[in-house]
Amino acid sequence: MKKKLLSVVLTAVMAATVLTGCGSTDNGTASTTAGSAAQTEAAASTDGKVYNIGICQLVEHEALDAATQGFQDALKDKLGDNVKFDLQNAQGEQTTAATICNGFVSDGVDLILANATSPLQSAAAATTSIPILGTSVTDYATALEISDWSGATGRNISGTSDLAPIEEQEAMLKELFPDVKQVGLLYCSAEANSLYQIQLFEAALDKDGIAYKEYAIADTNEVQSVTTAAAGECDVLYIPTDNTLASVTETVYNVVAPAKVPVIAGEEGICNGCGVATLSISYYDLGYATGEMAYEILAEGADITTMDVRYAPNVTKKYNAKICEELGITVPDDYVAIQ
Repeated sequence: MKKKLLSVVLTAVMAATVLTGCGSTDNGTASTTAGSAAQTEAAASTDGKVYNIGICQLVEHEALDAATQGFQDALKDKLGDNVKFDLQNAQGEQTTAATICNGFVSDGVDLILANATSPLQSAAAATTSIPILGTSVTDYATALEISDWSGATGRNISGTSDLAPIEEQEAMLKELFPDVKQVGLLYCSAEANSLYQIQLFEAALDKDGIAYKEYAIADTNEVQSVTTAAAGECDVLYIPTDNTLASVTETVYNVVAPAKVPVIAGEEGICNGCGVATLSISYYDLGYATGEMAYEILAEGADITTMDVRYAPNVTKKYNAKICEELGITVPDDYVAIQ
């Protein structure tokens, strides 16, 4: 199937947030900013300052790996050899993430990148002085227990969010499966971000009068049994941006494929493993934007306490050609095949 490329722009609020965070599009302002940045970069290289960055990544999977790479590339582009990274993987364990972040504090790193929610929470508990940037984090207010959310944390924490517009994800499900009777909502109960997305998705389903049922897993050991139950009771499944499930998509696929139950995914990595379609952001670009924020803090003296959390500027409708063919699903022309 040949499909045409069509990017889907985020909501006006989200776009406005990105534009505010990234700077004006006015040519004069852009030129001034570029010139100032170039001078700062030159100064950083001249004074010989080497920045030490601690990176705590929750687990290895496609999306988080891409975000980490984008972050590192942005700082290498800006600082060249004047930046060093200590990349450590928490192997999906909150206690390991806490140990890693406490180690970074003891080492006196200049900045911590927390890749996913658990590392963000661990880093926040470890230090109130070292700048912390999150990425691949969906909901900072929930993760950090901030009740009066304004876009900035007011603390030594900021970063980027991977939240895709949930209502558009639900609209995608309706578009592809207009006769759906019950949607199974599959997620990890240990991930606050996942529960947040599920609640938003349920609100969208409620508005459209579509029945649903939650299927929560506590850890990867429950994936096969819970997915089997969901596939037996529902005709479509939805998996949000969820790090635990992203690491076991093969297990999910091995259950839903023989059951002929399609999955709408919250992000491209999950869709590539077990889904039929997704609204995709680029995690590499998200990580790169986080790296640019790090440069603003380290080299330009930006105040992290007032920096708004930033978002991906657009999303794209994508589909898994292999799984769609297996299930006999034809997607509209504005969907792009995952490569």
